[in-house]
Amino acid sequence: MRLTHRNILSVTLVVVFCGTAATAQEFPSEGLSPAELFNARIMPIFRSSDPSSCVQCHLSSVDLKNYILPSHEKTFLSLRDQGLINLETPKKSKILTLIQMGDKDPDSKARRIHEKTRLAEYNAFVSWVEACCNDSKLRSLPPLTTEERAAPASSNEVIRHARISRVVDSFARNVWSQRMRCFPCHTPHEIDPSNGRHQVAIKNMKKFEQQYPVELIERLKIFKESPEATLQYLVDKSQSTPEGQTPLLNLAEPADSLLLLKPMSKIPPKKADGTFELQSSSGPMTHMGGLKLHKNDQSYKSIISWLTDYAAVVNGQYKSVGELPADNWRGSKLVLRMIETPAAWKVGTPVQLFVHQWDETSKSWTDQAVAFTQGTVTARHMVNGTLFLLTGRQQSGKSQLDSRSATLPRGRYQVRVYVDSNGVLATDPTLMLGEQQFVGRAEIKSAQWREGFRQAASITGAALK
Repeated sequence: MRLTHRNILSVTLVVVFCGTAATAQEFPSEGLSPAELFNARIMPIFRSSDPSSCVQCHLSSVDLKNYILPSHEKTFLSLRDQGLINLETPKKSKILTLIQMGDKDPDSKARRIHEKTRLAEYNAFVSWVEACCNDSKLRSLPPLTTEERAAPASSNEVIRHARISRVVDSFARNVWSQRMRCFPCHTPHEIDPSNGRHQVAIKNMKKFEQQYPVELIERLKIFKESPEATLQYLVDKSQSTPEGQTPLLNLAEPADSLLLLKPMSKIPPKKADGTFELQSSSGPMTHMGGLKLHKNDQSYKSIISWLTDYAAVVNGQYKSVGELPADNWRGSKLVLRMIETPAAWKVGTPVQLFVHQWDETSKSWTDQAVAFTQGTVTARHMVNGTLFLLTGRQQSGKSQLDSRSATLPRGRYQVRVYVDSNGVLATDPTLMLGEQQFVGRAEIKSAQWREGFRQAASITGAALK
């Protein structure tokens, strides 16, 4: 996928690095010493101001330059000592495999864009690595200290977290999965003429198309047929945001992204003739579709978490594994409800509900929750939320979007309740509440999880222990 956000919205990753490629390929390899090859072919890569082909797969945290030192000897030893060079079969060296990773990119457009750079880097490194491996004196030099080696400042876990495939997978689970909240105005391709429930949507869209110009209708088609196409559209549009308007994806202030603020805005006021004023994409913001998203509900939690993570990845803010979000949930259609909330809980207070399963083998509740949701106390003293099923840390880059298989087995469950009475989520809406916010737990003895709010599993405030 061709994502182009990096560091700031106006900087693009997708460029053809002709300067680096040409410089590296102009020099013949035959007869040159490792030092001469290094100066002729590797140093142009090291000195180039352009990003390397690593950006085809990673949004941040790694660049081929991270593995190069000013000295050809130390660069070779650094790569050798880290297991990135195969002394016996140089062409099977891991550093060459890493450079060629982009050849396997399923995005053919990205492969073509970066092909010239990948080829130049590979040819430069393979000729130099082979020359180094043929130098017995160089091969036998003592190892460098860990501090002397060249490597990315980020750990492997942080580097993997910045892979575009993981970012797209996270977007699919956290944002694209919520797209039906925006049906049908922003998801017209989801309309099914054969579906009786879609007939009103069809009529409304026809009326809408008669009222407004084609350009506006096209601009509304935010959600595309796939997560990849949708994210690319959001990235492209964010880079060309008109002055004075809010970008769809705001890397400086993720919570101020139009993608989040627009569905949280009300319908514009009516004019004297009964028609609506034009909607606004800047303060005070209005939305012709009205409120589709409520602050601190489960969809808000999902979207703000992805926006915050995406901005941190693109801006290179993650420095350690401990800073990475778990990003370990996927959506479902299962609903959990708490009724008769305690009178002390004010309307609008955020509440998080964690679901733990009974382990028949150990005769105890699982330490880790198997599902989670977030909602706010309503005027009817209820908390409603669609469950996110919790899994291990997501790193594979493979989406699990099939909500039909997103369920929990029938059985015994415990719901642990956390209330944000002190407003900690206002400071960081991505937080999972902890011990200080814990208020109690209640058991569901024989939960039969079904889809939809009408069949929600429920607990009562009086049952909390």
